[in-house]
Order: sequence, then structure tokens, then C-alpha cells
Amino acid sequence: MKKVSHRSAWAWVPSLYFAQGIPYVVVMTVSVIMYKRLGISNADIALYTSWLYLPWVIKPFWSPVVDLLKTKRWWIVVMQLLVGAGLAGVALTIPVPGFFQYTLAFFWLLAFSSATHDIAADGFYMLGLKEHEQAYFVGIRSTFYRFAMITGQGLLIILAGFIETRTGLEPVRFTVTAEPHLPGGAYKSDPLDDRNGGRPGFVITSEEIELSTANIDREKANEILAFASEQNIINGFTEPEPDIEPSVSWFARSVSAPLADWLREKLGIEEDVDLQMENMQGNVALLGVSLSSPPGPDEEIVLNTSFQRGDGSIRLVRGERLVFNRDNWDNTAWMAVQLDPALDRPAEAHFEGLSGNIPFAWTVTFFFLAGLFLVFMLYHRFFLPFPQGDRPSVNEKGKSIFSGFIKTFSAFFRKENIGPALAFLLLYRLGEAQIVKMASPFMLDPREVGGLGLTTGDVGLIYGTIGILALTLGGIVGGIVASRKGLKYWVLPMALAMNVPNLVYVLLSVYTPHSMWVISGGVAFEQFGYGFGFTAYMLYMIHFSEGSHKTAHFAFCTGFMALGMMLPGMISGWIQEIVGYVNFFIWVVICTIPGFIVIFYLKINPTFGVKKTGETEG
Repeated sequence: MKKVSHRSAWAWVPSLYFAQGIPYVVVMTVSVIMYKRLGISNADIALYTSWLYLPWVIKPFWSPVVDLLKTKRWWIVVMQLLVGAGLAGVALTIPVPGFFQYTLAFFWLLAFSSATHDIAADGFYMLGLKEHEQAYFVGIRSTFYRFAMITGQGLLIILAGFIETRTGLEPVRFTVTAEPHLPGGAYKSDPLDDRNGGRPGFVITSEEIELSTANIDREKANEILAFASEQNIINGFTEPEPDIEPSVSWFARSVSAPLADWLREKLGIEEDVDLQMENMQGNVALLGVSLSSPPGPDEEIVLNTSFQRGDGSIRLVRGERLVFNRDNWDNTAWMAVQLDPALDRPAEAHFEGLSGNIPFAWTVTFFFLAGLFLVFMLYHRFFLPFPQGDRPSVNEKGKSIFSGFIKTFSAFFRKENIGPALAFLLLYRLGEAQIVKMASPFMLDPREVGGLGLTTGDVGLIYGTIGILALTLGGIVGGIVASRKGLKYWVLPMALAMNVPNLVYVLLSVYTPHSMWVISGGVAFEQFGYGFGFTAYMLYMIHFSEGSHKTAHFAFCTGFMALGMMLPGMISGWIQEIVGYVNFFIWVVICTIPGFIVIFYLKINPTFGVKKTGETEG
């Protein structure tokens, strides 16, 4: 096969970044859903899957290895093979005893392989494309990465559910309708007495439930939910979750809480809590389900019920996973549905319970993913170009790998303009890092405490559909315009596009509009600006990484990028609780100023990102 030094970027950039996103979403999101379906406790899921993020956090520390040994092309192909092997390992160990420990081990392999693949893919992107192509495809690569997120969170779950549907009893389906005009009060069905024995299947108390949107007393709601939990545990339908006492850290007790009280006193801010609102909760419906006939002597039938479509403001809060056996089949298991307390309009939600072979469904799903990565590996083995600059930093005669490792690290911090560069990486998104954490709570919090009082479904629509479309469009447009006149020309306009729309949240918090059109339009404007402005951030990291160790240095930049989001995000909630939403969003706007100042100290090649005379399009 002839080695092609340059191939159309459309032939490999979309597939490469789609392949980059899939293992990340599998490890961080799909694994949580799978473990939940397989009966692992929430406490264990949260503890063990949270640690799986570690490889992405520490990937800058081994990025020099990718730069020093082999080519980036080699690392991409081999890591895709290892990702496929990890996915196959998960598939093979799901059905065996002790699957939790074995699958976690393969998820660790997936995580480290994926993080290493990220390093190599980003390095290859810089080596395989000309500068103007790098600028042009910044939005494209982000778009296909987001497509991978959607595939993982949606299509893969649908595939597993489809297999479950075909391998179990007839699905349980019910619809919950919420109406403002209905009489108030919770809905609670009676236990099932007549199970109409005969063909095996599930019997539920009602397939159509109507609920008033009027809130009910918190004590009454908690009493109904506690009844469902207790009965399910007593009858063996669910296992009790470990009782973990909430603890207050030394830092919160000795530092942040006293400091917050001192600031409130100095600023003259009083906590305003509406006790009436605090004592109310969204309305609740309780419905029962049981089997129509006993299962086999050693057979367990697991019913997993979840939201299928409709308004996300109606949630299943108890009985998502119920285990039926020969001892409890003739008792009533309870499911509880609760409305969002902010819901004050007609709404409808459809739920479905599946009882198929869960291990088989997830085994097939992960074998499908393993096959997909075998295809990715073969495709990229033959269709990735062979850039002339893609070669290992350690030559065959061999300088010491250790000395090369140290040299790579030190070279980054000895780069020209390193001070302003690090300041830019940490401060460019200082305001956005805080908005990201508090935007959804602001939308969900009741108007009595300064929020917009939207429902969960409303927020899901605004950010999950409208917001993501605006964000993606902004990124694509940003890449296109940046390839015309370059990073230096666009860095300030893009900084304005990212930060000025934060004023939208100031206006929303001051006027608290009721119109969904106004709120959605404001968020779309802000998200488009963020997508457009983030292009400059990505291009600057590419620009600053230029040199003999660009792959490792780009990974270092992504580490500082993560730090710049993490630290402000950690304190954003604390600040908001002290000053309230209006003052918080004003503070966010003030926090954008350092990012503007540092731009004037950056040294950017005026031609970076601009198509040179005589260059062809990729």
C-alpha cells in the first residue's frame, strides 16, 4: 500500500473523533446504567465508576510516552484495538459470577486505552492537517465527538432495551397524565388481589394514571414514598441501600461556613426561605405490580422500569428495579411516580418495564461495540494518512527515554510566553466555568428564591436539544471563520462572543421571565456564543503546542484547561448561596475581565490558521 502523506480530512477526522468519544461515554455513562440494570447498589456504582475518570485527569503525565515512542498513527490503531479488546472483555465477563469486579477491571483498561487514544488523536490532528485545516475542522471534530455522546447515551441504551424486550415477558407499560384542573391529592392504588392466573405475565393496578399538578405536603409525600420502599424491601423485591450518614467536612465546618456567614453580614444579605414552599413537594402516584403466575423454583424475574418518552418533569422515583421469585410473586411490588413541584401545566409521560435477559442484552451490546472498534481500527489502519512529521522523538540509537520524558516536561514550561499562556488557559473561561455549574439549578429553583421555577423536562429541552444545537452550530461557524483570517484576528471577537452573552443570565435573574421562548432564546444565544468562542481556545492550545513535542504539550494544555474549569466550578455554588442569583451572575460577568486582559499579552503568529498561498483544501 502506498503511504499517503496527506489525505482529505473528511476521510478521517469525523471517524477519528467519533471513535474518541465512544469509549469515554461508555466508561462514564453507559457503565452506570448497565450496573444499575444488573442490580449493583447506588453507593457502589457512584464509588467505583467515579474512579474511572482518573485516567483522563492524569493523562498529561504519560503523554510524553506517546510523543517519545512510536508514531501517533501507531498509537491510534493499537489503542483502538485495545479499546475493542476491553469492550469484548466486558461482554465476556457480564454473565459470570463476580461480574462486577471483572467488568470494572476491563473498564479500567478501556479508560486508560481511551485516554491514551485521546493524546495520540489530538497529536495526529495537528500533524495530519495544515494550519488552516486545523482551524476549519475544530468545530467538525467537536460535532462528531458530540454525536458519539448522543450515540452512547441514546442508541446503545435503546439497543440493550430492544434485546431485553425480545427476551422476557410482555413489557409493563403505563402512562401518567398531569393536569392542573384535577382534584388535589396523591394517587394510591390498592394491593392486587386478582392476578388472573394463566399465561405468565405482569399485572399492574392501572395503565392510565391521572394526577393533579397541585403540590402536596412534604410529610405526606415522604410517607407514601417510605411505604413503597419499606414494602418492597420487606417482600424481597429490592435490597436496602446502605445507610450513609451525611457528614460535614472540616473545611466546610471551620472555613467555608464561617466565611459565608461573615460575607453575608458584611454585604447585608439575608437568607430568604419560603417555609411554605419548603413544606411542599410534587404530587405522588403509587401503583402496584405483581406476577400472574409463579416463576420456576430457582428463577428470578427482574423488572426494570424507566421513562420512555414525554415530559421529563414526571419521574419514576421508587421501584425502578424489582426482583420477583417464587417466594414473593403473589405479593404486590410498588412503584412511585412523582411530579416536579414546579409543574403547573398539562403534561404526560410514558413508562415501560422490561423483564428480559439483562446480562444477555448487555453482552450483545458490548460485543457490538467491540466489533465497531475492530472496524474503526481496520479503517484507520488503511485510511489515516502518513504525515511526514509523525515520528517518535526518541531515535533508534536511543537517547534515554527517561531523559526524553524530563526534557518534554521542562520544554513546555520553558516555552516563550508561558506565563500569559497559562493565565489564558486558566482565565479565559473563568466566568463560563461558574455558569456551567449553576445554570441548571438557576432554571430549576423556585422563583421565591430567585430561580426561574422551570421543570426538569423544560430544562432538559432547553439544554439537551436547543442548547446543544446552538453550541454545535457555534463551534462549526467558529471553525469556518477562523480558517479565513486566522486565530490572531479572531481571538478577541471570539472572547467577546463567549463572555458577553453571560449578560443573558443577569437579565434572566433580574426579570425572571415566564416565557419559554424568551428563556430558550437567551440560552441558545449564550450557547452559540460559547461554541463560537471556544474555537479560539482550542486553536490557541494547538498554536501554543507547536514544536518538537506538540502531542505531549497539547495534553498539558488540556490538563490546564480542565483545571481552569474545575477550580472555579468548585466554589461557584458556595458563592451563589451567599450572594443570590442576581449578584452571582453579575459576579460571573466581572470574572470575564481577566480573560480579556490576558489576551493582549499573548504572542500569536498572525498567519496561524490562515490558508497559505498555494495550499490545497483537505
